[in-house]
Amino acid sequence: MSKLIPFFKKFALAALVLAIGLAALPTASASAAGLQDETTPPTKRPVDGVVPVPARDNELLEQIWARVQSTYQQQGDRLAKADEFITRAQSLIEKANQKGWDTSAVQAALNAFSAVIPAAQTAHNPGAAILASHNGFDADGKVINRPAAVMTVKALGQVLKDTHAAMNGTGMALREAVKAFFEAHRPAQAPATP
Repeated sequence: MSKLIPFFKKFALAALVLAIGLAALPTASASAAGLQDETTPPTKRPVDGVVPVPARDNELLEQIWARVQSTYQQQGDRLAKADEFITRAQSLIEKANQKGWDTSAVQAALNAFSAVIPAAQTAHNPGAAILASHNGFDADGKVINRPAAVMTVKALGQVLKDTHAAMNGTGMALREAVKAFFEAHRPAQAPATP
């Protein structure tokens, strides 16, 4: 009897390993279609010449339209305030000059920034006509003609890109110049008293 127990233990262990190994194998087979199968997958059938589009796609297009309109408005607000910003910045530069500080880098960046504002405004202006016509969208921003709506979104997006390109990075350059100026002229901190 003592010889049978180790045999049954080994047998049970082997059966367990075999069961686990077989469980890892797939139980169903799959096969691909042969090279001779030339059936085409089903497509969306046009209804009256228009391919139906899921409502979810139109909702996404409406969200993109709202976002592009908002971005256009923000860009327009910044361009409208550019003259006021330039005047204030020039005033601060003059005050810094009176203190004897070197403002040449900030002045050069401000001059470059103010030089591109007219071109940026010119690039921005066509967007007003696109917003006014809102082709493909109704007054509430809902899609009524998907192909026209897609073209409208692309056109307004191109206006945003053109305006950004017209700025030619001068806004960021001005920001960096002002940041460097303030870093160089930061008031010294008084030592902390214990």
